[in-house]
Amino acid sequence: MARTIALQMLRSNGTKKNGAHSNGSSSNTTNGKNSIAHISEIFGKLVFGQESLKKYVVKEAYESLMDSIETGEPVDRKTAEFVAVGMKNWALDQGVTHYSHWFQPLTGKTAEKHDSFFQAPIENKGIEDFGAPALIQQEPDASSFPSGGLRSTSEARGYTVWDPSSPAFIMETGHGKTLCIPSVFISYTGESLDHKTPLLKSMHLIEKAATDVCRYFDPTVKKVIPTLGWEQEYFMVDESLFNARPDLVLCGRTLFGNTSARGQQLEDHYFASIPERVYDFMLDFETECLKLGIPIKTRHNEVAPSQFECAPHFEYVNVAADHNQLLMDIIDRVAKRHKLRALLHEKPYAGINGSGKHNNWSISTDKGKNLLSPSNNPGSNLQFLTFFINVIKAVHANADLLRASIANVGNEHRLGANEAPPAIISVFTGESLSAVLDQFLEKAEHVESPEDAATMMQLGISKVSEIQRDTTDRNRTSPFPFTGNKFEFRAVGSSANVSMPMMVLNVIVADQLIDFKQKVDERIAQGEETTLAIIHVLKNYLVESQPIIFNGDNYSDEWVAEAERRGLANIKSTPEALAVYLSEQVQSIFVRNNVFTARELQARYNVQIEEYIKRIEIESLLVEELAATIIVPAVIGYQNQLIENARGLQEIGIGEAGESQKQTIAMISRHLLGISRGLDQLQIERHQAHAASDHTATAAAFCNKVKPLFDEVRLHVDALERVVDDRSWPLPKYRELLFLH
Repeated sequence: MARTIALQMLRSNGTKKNGAHSNGSSSNTTNGKNSIAHISEIFGKLVFGQESLKKYVVKEAYESLMDSIETGEPVDRKTAEFVAVGMKNWALDQGVTHYSHWFQPLTGKTAEKHDSFFQAPIENKGIEDFGAPALIQQEPDASSFPSGGLRSTSEARGYTVWDPSSPAFIMETGHGKTLCIPSVFISYTGESLDHKTPLLKSMHLIEKAATDVCRYFDPTVKKVIPTLGWEQEYFMVDESLFNARPDLVLCGRTLFGNTSARGQQLEDHYFASIPERVYDFMLDFETECLKLGIPIKTRHNEVAPSQFECAPHFEYVNVAADHNQLLMDIIDRVAKRHKLRALLHEKPYAGINGSGKHNNWSISTDKGKNLLSPSNNPGSNLQFLTFFINVIKAVHANADLLRASIANVGNEHRLGANEAPPAIISVFTGESLSAVLDQFLEKAEHVESPEDAATMMQLGISKVSEIQRDTTDRNRTSPFPFTGNKFEFRAVGSSANVSMPMMVLNVIVADQLIDFKQKVDERIAQGEETTLAIIHVLKNYLVESQPIIFNGDNYSDEWVAEAERRGLANIKSTPEALAVYLSEQVQSIFVRNNVFTARELQARYNVQIEEYIKRIEIESLLVEELAATIIVPAVIGYQNQLIENARGLQEIGIGEAGESQKQTIAMISRHLLGISRGLDQLQIERHQAHAASDHTATAAAFCNKVKPLFDEVRLHVDALERVVDDRSWPLPKYRELLFLH
């Protein structure tokens, strides 16, 4: 019945053009057409950026704020007061009534507590007020957010503190407007309770470490900044079909579902024409993003049916992280306006591609020079080779930590399946740069310039221009490939907060650069010339890091065996990956660099392992509920129809004609018995998992004992879907979820 109603609603939705905005939300479409002449007209319209700062804040305060952002020095109270008044006046001019510190607790979502600008009337006259104290600090209750043991429930006080390096913005929701102020979130004792705090610490760390190394080559460099360009993949599904699938509603993925006869095997969805209904959603969604200063650049169909991707220009890592969290919220809200739902789970459907969030990371100087740009002659570009080899060395030394940074329930299903990178961390350099590295190792002292690696390609087609070939090909099978002038961390999951993997990458590269500078300075102190000292240290690193470099097919079975021979870990489960946070090596790297205390790191592990347990438990309970209350009754109903049919044939004397029904009835009974046994075992294993000695053991039990039973039950359910009358099947099927728009 639910499926029938959903299909009827889908047909109804499809007849309504742009009926999505009946909730009063602002829209920039008219009769289905985008009304914007130029994106520049709206970009950053709802952001308190430099243009608004100059207009609403006095010059001295503006310059002081910019200096603080540039140097990392705290914003003084007087400057904060001027900024607060200007921010308030700008917001009021935009029709804003409330403000909020916008922060990123360890739930993986964003959080906000709204306060009104309006103050209690004095002598029957109310005013709008907002000053430095309200701008700098708020106090949300911290007791209900995950803390991993840092705070007990009775210890409720927590603080959000303004991050001036990420601009404030106005969030429009329905008819309301709220000023959102990006902030860090800490406990009463100053310990981190969010994703932004360690990310900002890691940025400061790598800025200093990279700047110190950069000055070997250019003493005038004042600052080095890590940058990020993420690529967000997601699925779209009709709202009525979504609501008819309790597993999508509660888990974000389908727990049951027989593979559609047509999936992605024709390879005809990638970069194909965007369905009109989704296109309308994209126009609306992109408009919201652009007004909030999110520099969306790209949109296209992804490989799997109903899968799509968007990507922005590069930004500073902390701003990019804020924008990605904001974008995921916007995708969800705008999709609902269009009677659609966006699925950000890493693996919402079995048997087709999952969704990732490729993190394109690089580092640039304050002069705009990308330190990972190889130039036309990478072999003679010692500065490039310095940072390139140090990143490779950092990944080799901390591959398990990188794997831990992307561990979650969804990515556990995605990694190593349907075109996703494997769980084995390796680095792709490409043939050209691999040859450069080989030559670098062979040279006795100085590096000579090889032939220009960026060659021009003659296509041999009249009227078609020649093109420049990049120094490397792209390897979509690699979890960490070099892609021309950046490293692409492809193994990050689509639902993840990018702050965690980017924080880890910043820290391990910074720690590696600190080690590099120390070793180079030691050789210089012993009388070695600077260039030779750099070359000798880099060669040692490169020799040590050879096992992590792999330019072949990461999907192949041969690579799994080769990786094991090289000593590279293949950490497939989330509990095993998260355990890396508890190792002495990992604790040491974070503690000595002042990013986490040992207590904070233990808390991160506790939070993530608890979330893993809770999500698997929710899925296990839903497997039971769906199977017992929806699937089994529907199947029994169909089986009863077959029994009545077979009995009727027997009564009229042609019982032999009912043999096929009898065989189907027997097969259905076997699968129903399989479901019953699987559900019984699921209950037993779940209770035993909860009885384990600690959270680590509980998580292992949920991973190794409970979760495998999902597939066992699913095997029987999906087999029944193939034989039960289509009109009797209660849940929307894959062919409907993936192909009905």
